[in-house]
Amino acid sequence: MANRSPTAHAIQRRQMGRRRSLLACALYRSERPSSPPEHVGSHKRPFFPEESRVSERRSASAGGWVTKIPHPHRVFFFPPPLKKSASRMLNLTAESHRLMLNDGNSIPVIGLGTYADPAKLWNTCHPPELVKPTLEKTLKTLQLDYVDLYIIELPMAFKPGDVIYPLDENGKWLYHETDLCATWEALEACKEAGLTKSIGVSNFNRRQLEMILNKPDLKYKPVSNQIECHPYFTQPKLLEFCRQHDIVLVGYSPLGTSRDESWVNVSSPPLLDDPVLNSIGEKYNKTAAQVALRFSIQRGVVVIPKSFNPERIRENFQIFDFALTDKEMKSIEALNKNIRYVELLMWKDHPEYPFHEEY
Repeated sequence: MANRSPTAHAIQRRQMGRRRSLLACALYRSERPSSPPEHVGSHKRPFFPEESRVSERRSASAGGWVTKIPHPHRVFFFPPPLKKSASRMLNLTAESHRLMLNDGNSIPVIGLGTYADPAKLWNTCHPPELVKPTLEKTLKTLQLDYVDLYIIELPMAFKPGDVIYPLDENGKWLYHETDLCATWEALEACKEAGLTKSIGVSNFNRRQLEMILNKPDLKYKPVSNQIECHPYFTQPKLLEFCRQHDIVLVGYSPLGTSRDESWVNVSSPPLLDDPVLNSIGEKYNKTAAQVALRFSIQRGVVVIPKSFNPERIRENFQIFDFALTDKEMKSIEALNKNIRYVELLMWKDHPEYPFHEEY
């Protein structure tokens, strides 16, 4: 499989559009619905409940939604499918932390932060002395008292500063040496200060997770690890490791990717064209995407598909009225090709690049 690393120029060009928007972290809510979600049918769901228990006796929704909004103003005409769904985990790109629904009502988005000052702690903010001020700035901007989840987005530290993707005069990435355990202690301090309810990580491999878990005087372990996970990249060993340590595995790109050559390996086969997924979908009158999402849910993986298309958003939530059989689950598991769409090869020389190791 040919590898393709996007150029720094391509990344910065893509980022120019993103900087106009705000990026929300995954939203973990502790309250359960007072009545069953309206999309749940009579089918029992023996494999995985709608909510995944996290280590602090709180819960994470099994399904979520990531918006991909090309024009920031579109968020003010928030599509009703999300309001009607039972999803309570969001990964949103938005201009405002209060989203206006079509009926005139508004809903607050907890955990919303700018990309430069995210509820997902960005690479340039890893030094411990920057962690709390970064979160405090986000909270002030959004007029919030706390976020529900604050995570380290990547284990790779960049040179601190206002430039999100720092480069030298020769176009070489400017990295920074920061102890991940020290960064984690700063996140623990944020939790103890009441600035966040939970703390977690993203794109951490087993070794990096063990660094945190084995840290002397650990106060709080990560409640979640957000990684790429889908039928072509099932991550069984990392999933099992997270289960053993009561860490919720959150799968991004559960449907493959948008095939954006600036970020992904476009030479990899599109997941949703797979004949096995489509064949199973025909049996249940479901799309290949719905089958892929259902597969992840039944494995115990929280999924966060990305879309701004109302119909696709609605379809993404219609996965609780059927259940895959053991045989079907095994046939989808057999599709694993260890294909990582989001390789981040431009940072492969970083000392903490997480994808050199098996898992």
